Amino acid sequence: MSLGTRIFTWWRGALVGTDQAGNRYFREKRPIEGRRERRWVVYNGEAEASRVPPEWHGWLHYVTDEPPTGDRPRRPWQREHLPNLTGTPEAYRPPGSILKDGKRAASTADYEPWRPS
Repeated sequence: MSLGTRIFTWWRGALVGTDQAGNRYFREKRPIEGRRERRWVVYNGEAEASRVPPEWHGWLHYVTDEPPTGDRPRRPWQREHLPNLTGTPEAYRPPGSILKDGKRAASTADYEPWRPS
């Protein structure tokens, strides 16, 4: 977090809540009349937008007025939130990727490369 963000958060921010990743969410202590309140997140670690869970994303983008609470039950089809794993060792790598094992399945002989005559 930059020094400017730290000072602004201390001076103008009111803590609303935290998520399971440790990110802290703030709103303005005294919103300006005629303007919607400012909302922001202070990340726990690297500032990566995909680390914000969907329920907090909705609050940050004014989809809901009330911040999320932990008492909402999860549906059986819902998964735990995962940030974007691209560029990390946990990223998806398809079979044959040079970053995985580099060996792909044998061709089914329906492809024949072009050779100049």
